[in-house]
Amino acid sequence: MTINMNRNWMYRIAAAALLAPMIAAVPSAKKLNVVATTPDLASIARAIGGDAVDVKSLAKPTEDAHFVDAKPSHIVTLNRADVLIEGGAELELGWLPPLLESARNDKLASGAPGRILASQGVRLLEIPTSFDRARGDVHALGNPHFLIDPVNVRIIAGQIAAHLSQVQPESAPLFAANLKAFTATLDAKMAEWQKTLAPYRGAKIVTYHKDFTYLAERFKLDVIETLEPKPGIAPSPAHLAQVITAMKTQNSHVILVQPFQNRKTAETVARQTGATIVDIAQQPGAFPNTDSYFQLMDHVVGALAAALAGGK
Repeated sequence: MTINMNRNWMYRIAAAALLAPMIAAVPSAKKLNVVATTPDLASIARAIGGDAVDVKSLAKPTEDAHFVDAKPSHIVTLNRADVLIEGGAELELGWLPPLLESARNDKLASGAPGRILASQGVRLLEIPTSFDRARGDVHALGNPHFLIDPVNVRIIAGQIAAHLSQVQPESAPLFAANLKAFTATLDAKMAEWQKTLAPYRGAKIVTYHKDFTYLAERFKLDVIETLEPKPGIAPSPAHLAQVITAMKTQNSHVILVQPFQNRKTAETVARQTGATIVDIAQQPGAFPNTDSYFQLMDHVVGALAAALAGGK
């Protein structure tokens, strides 16, 4: 993000903050108002909370979670929330803290039962040994794109159930039952996904950003290059030439691209390598019939397997 973009964004937040004192108090509802920063977290919260919750996502399915377009309405939403679920590991660092400060909601304070940090309990990958901005958009706490690994989702679902039970104890049996059903389905689907991708273990793929590291580790794939030379840095012709050479040398025929990433760059590389571009997403709702986490992963695994089969 450029300096000018940062300034413009901060001006918007400052203006939005003026609305915070005018937010009218609303009477407590029977359902918990749950706010998630991203659609994947929202999907899990709906599955666990069931009829006891109303869930909203701040980010859109096709939006880069690092750079969510902060709006005055987000302040209102956070002010009225009983629970906030965030990814953590600096995923929302650039936009969430100012919104929370303006929302003035003690229920969402750090350490409160209503504040859920999904990254807690998850084994984070790519934790840097030193912090150097010259290396691009490096996250000091590790790679924050961990929800694409179903094993991590199992951990996060348990966290959500525990926190919701603290906030609304009378609904704890419902949350426990929903968690049991969710994890049972997740375990069954995980077996299917593993079986689908098992023939392609060790396959070499390319991604645009370092956003499929956890997926690759879980399903034994090898990310040999990223189209970005460094996280958050636009590709240069020299770097793309390096990627093309690596793909030809290592027999890599698949490039993963998310909706908010530059597909034309991937097309340039694909033309010179004969690779298949897989239009893929990490957020439910980014593509038709992917509104739940399970539908999303079915789409991800299916699209990836089809591309790898073609390349093979």
